[in-house]
Amino acid sequence: MRVIWKSFRALYFATLMMLIGSGLLSTYLALRLADSVDGLWVGALMAAYYGGLVVGAKLGHRLIARVGHIRAYVACAGLVTAAVLGHGLLDSLPAWLVLRAIVGLGMMCQYMVIESWLNEQANANQRGQVFACYMTASYLGLVLGQLVLVVHPALGLELLMLVALCFSLCLVPVAITRKLHPAPLHPAPLEPRFFFARVPQSLTTTLVSGLTIGAFYGLAPLYAARQGLATDQVGLFMGGCILAGLLVQWPLGWLSDRYDRAKLIRGCAGLMALAALPLALMPQVPLTFLLPLGFCVCLLQFSLYPLAVAFSNDHIESDRRVSLTAMLLVTFGVGACIGPLVGGVLMRFYGPNMLYAFLCGCALILVWRIRPDAVSNLYQVQDAPLHHVPTPDNMISSPLVAALDPRVDEQDVHQQMHDAPPSGDPSSAAQDRDAGAR
Repeated sequence: MRVIWKSFRALYFATLMMLIGSGLLSTYLALRLADSVDGLWVGALMAAYYGGLVVGAKLGHRLIARVGHIRAYVACAGLVTAAVLGHGLLDSLPAWLVLRAIVGLGMMCQYMVIESWLNEQANANQRGQVFACYMTASYLGLVLGQLVLVVHPALGLELLMLVALCFSLCLVPVAITRKLHPAPLHPAPLEPRFFFARVPQSLTTTLVSGLTIGAFYGLAPLYAARQGLATDQVGLFMGGCILAGLLVQWPLGWLSDRYDRAKLIRGCAGLMALAALPLALMPQVPLTFLLPLGFCVCLLQFSLYPLAVAFSNDHIESDRRVSLTAMLLVTFGVGACIGPLVGGVLMRFYGPNMLYAFLCGCALILVWRIRPDAVSNLYQVQDAPLHHVPTPDNMISSPLVAALDPRVDEQDVHQQMHDAPPSGDPSSAAQDRDAGAR
């Protein structure tokens, strides 16, 4: 593992700096607005960010193909830095929505460049370790971004300057690299009809995961502030909750490799509803209860997306798994755009505890919709269940991260992403619709 860190430390450092800045910016904006606007605007800012990520997944390929990886990365990092500083220059909330979308769009392009380089430089037998280290650097950056508020609780413009500093520093290791550009890649087809027919329960889980995680990142700082927590306590609360997302990945993988994944999804959703219920029912929660309960909810909600990815990979052939990753990320992004808006409306009219009422309701939807007995296993791949791989959540990756997934055959990745047919085979989707694996 030490060799992996040493070989890719520049790219991991760039990822760490990006996520420190991104995590700090999201919480900072929510806390800045906590006393002046309702939850709808706070949710809209997070929805705009995720909307920018989804659009960036489409536009990033074109930009990289036109100007190359390094120029695309430098241009997007400069654009993101300017957008961050723009939050300090403009007081207009509609302008902040545009700036948040720009941040999301630029960051997605940066993810694509970093992941292209990781895939190009990683040997086939290293991809699993490279993938895990990339995920660890991403989550660690998000946690450290929250802990900045513990050290510096004042919500002044200096925090925006710190965010801009992080996005500037992430430029350095990529801009001065002497390595060759990775080969240009084209976007893989989404094939929505095929995947809706083949893995509907996985897509449902992914959509609900987007709803809950988008609402959490956008509105949990607002919820904590309206519980009476000081800024440093909000940072501690958010850091602990995000840390849960990292800590749960390896025990989750152990369970996922040994038990039915559909049952695990349903079980995690049921436990999540139970864990969120006290926070949904109690208008005021003391910090001593809020920290452990919030940690438990996040342990479970951050389990849903990795389980959905593992479950869907069991029923999709290797040559379609890049398209599957793109489809899952788009589905997640749609949910992450809707979740903060719905949660913000509920908090506006019924109080801050409605955030956890919303999370509880989303979990119950999965308990209702996920049916292990409906899985026909007709299209289950030969080696299923495939080994569970820890998966980065909340769209801190691009569709290109599939190339690092050891479950994906390297030759299939390159062939699909270079040839990239414009659409899926409708006849395949029609055949799967009636008897496909769920």
